[in-house]
Amino acid sequence: MTTTTDFDVRKLGGRIGAEIVGVDLSAELPAPLLDEIKAALLEHKALVFRAQELDDEGQLRFASQFGPLTTAHPTVPGIAEQPQILPVDSERGAANVWHTDVTFVQSPPKASTLRGIVIPPYGGNTLIANTAAAYRDLPRPLRDLADGLWAVHTNDYDYAGPRVDDEKYQQYREVFVSTKYRTAHPVVRVHPETGELGLFIGAFAQTIEGLSTTESKDVLRLLQAYVTRPENVLRVQWNPGDVVLFDNRITQHYAPDDYDKLPRRLNRVTVAGDIPVGIDGATSRILEGDEAAHYTPAAVS
Repeated sequence: MTTTTDFDVRKLGGRIGAEIVGVDLSAELPAPLLDEIKAALLEHKALVFRAQELDDEGQLRFASQFGPLTTAHPTVPGIAEQPQILPVDSERGAANVWHTDVTFVQSPPKASTLRGIVIPPYGGNTLIANTAAAYRDLPRPLRDLADGLWAVHTNDYDYAGPRVDDEKYQQYREVFVSTKYRTAHPVVRVHPETGELGLFIGAFAQTIEGLSTTESKDVLRLLQAYVTRPENVLRVQWNPGDVVLFDNRITQHYAPDDYDKLPRRLNRVTVAGDIPVGIDGATSRILEGDEAAHYTPAAVS
């Protein structure tokens, strides 16, 4: 990628991921530089910024340059003094499933930022997958099938498994599902900026409209297998201070629980997104729960 400002965009994989070198995220980003970072995000889907010296305020400032911010989560509280920051903490559980952030609401986030704070000496990587590449990989008959499907996404399932004990996990789950959300999204989403088509599924997608539970699981498992092909996946190996930015509209991610109960802590800040649109122009529908106006500005715009 050719740039007009003094930094490098170094591809990390043929289908997804780039490292941004020569950018200090603690400084105010001039408009031309910010425009190039936004263009790199659309092209590469996930960007890695190494060895940044950001505090909470700095992460919030950086994320807000990509749009209005959500609060930490629709049901899980953020940091007391910073309600827009969600601690992704191994003490709360390990979200070791492939997912796109908060797809159980009508307006999921546009983008997510993660900042490495406590990193285990081994393991604890984050995997990020390109769902547009997955869609392009589908054989024509499967693509034709996916084009017409709608999936029901919900937070009412076993998302974050226990790492400490069953009591802590049960307490976390009660908070996680304190308000139940069910939203119908197109299985194939049109990216609002690039027009790319991507598979919009992941672990919150539990059923397919018009199919039985068993049929839904089989279809979702088949489509998901294309998302997680190794050539579609970036593996981010964390160091303290690293920042990762990914396009939540056209990626999934996964944090393997492979660090032997050692502490791991990232802080997440998400940028508000729009309502997904399918190939036929139809938009996502709320089936249960509210519009999540307390969570995302997109719900009241």
